[in-house]
Amino acid sequence: MNSSFALSSATFIYGLATVFYIGSFAFKQKKLATIGFLVLVTGMVFNTAGIGFRWIESYQMGFGRAPFTNMYESLVFFSWTMAVLYIFVELKYKEQGFGVLVSPLIFLSIAYASFDPGISSTINPLIPALKSNWLIAHVVTCFLGYAGFALAFGCSLMYLIKPGQASKDSIFSRLPDGEVIDELTYQMVVFGFLFLTIGIITGAVWANSAWGKYWSWDPKETWSLITWFVYAIFMHLRMMRGWHGKNLALVSIVGFMAVMFTYFGVNFLLSGLHSYG
Repeated sequence: MNSSFALSSATFIYGLATVFYIGSFAFKQKKLATIGFLVLVTGMVFNTAGIGFRWIESYQMGFGRAPFTNMYESLVFFSWTMAVLYIFVELKYKEQGFGVLVSPLIFLSIAYASFDPGISSTINPLIPALKSNWLIAHVVTCFLGYAGFALAFGCSLMYLIKPGQASKDSIFSRLPDGEVIDELTYQMVVFGFLFLTIGIITGAVWANSAWGKYWSWDPKETWSLITWFVYAIFMHLRMMRGWHGKNLALVSIVGFMAVMFTYFGVNFLLSGLHSYG
């Protein structure tokens, strides 16, 4: 087995898990969700193996490095962080309904990496600016933060499409209880906010070692800070103002849009120190 086989398999398996979760939701079959969860765990195992093999392969090429340094690798790692976090959430809450909106996010991330011809999967040596011991800490913490925000986004969409007075016959009544969704959204934002904060701090230390200053207002730095402020506002509204429900779900969605622009928009639309592609 090599990294290409493992990651291609993970893509297919995540897609299959998504089909089972959606099928469970559409046909009211909990067994399908249980199968979907087991398939998702299998996909995560292949995803983990793919990342590990890619790391080993870089050493075999003579320039061993962490496999987190280009768009392909970051998307693969993003899928992995979302999968691991979601598996933990489902085991903790025993709510399979979350998978109907979260599993597609996991699948789409790695599928985009696998099928977009503009994204290269070639393993290349690091550019000098990326050769730092802070690389792994910075990337891992940022993507754990992004994973938390992704799950919060899925929960927020779920909250918005689940009417408070949904009848028992409504398809949306099959979603988890609104209070559970609201609480999980908050917990995922707290999780994401903590790791994004650590990611920004480690990135600043890394920037100082690479470019001689902690902050340069690079587009990705700026948008990371904007994202941080959006979620800081979310937490302020929840903890200090007592906001819950629909309004807070909308703030969470806005925050995830900021995450997506920080991740994709900056890379493709703006030039800067972080535009590695």
